[in-house]
Amino acid sequence: MRSKSVRSFVKTCLTKAEELIAKKETDAAKEAVVKAVSALDRAATKGVIHPNKAARHKSRLMKKLDQAVKSEAAVAAPKPRRRRKKAAGSTKTSKTSKQA
Repeated sequence: MRSKSVRSFVKTCLTKAEELIAKKETDAAKEAVVKAVSALDRAATKGVIHPNKAARHKSRLMKKLDQAVKSEAAVAAPKPRRRRKKAAGSTKTSKTSKQA
């Protein structure tokens, strides 16, 4: 019974964090991820879940958050336009000048 409440809290934290990541609310998602990681560590320390399971969940959650932050940064900052370089000798040449 004691471990059930801890496990439920962990699931709730994970769900909230994943929902915020899916909604692209990165500031709130970062806070939720910190809370979820803390809950996972606490549950692993108490023996409610296996430490490897906690590590796996933390890794996947951080990966999702990183992808969301990168995609938001890519949308916020468009790539600068590159100027095309002119080819050497780009002046018009006729066939006769090439033959000579």
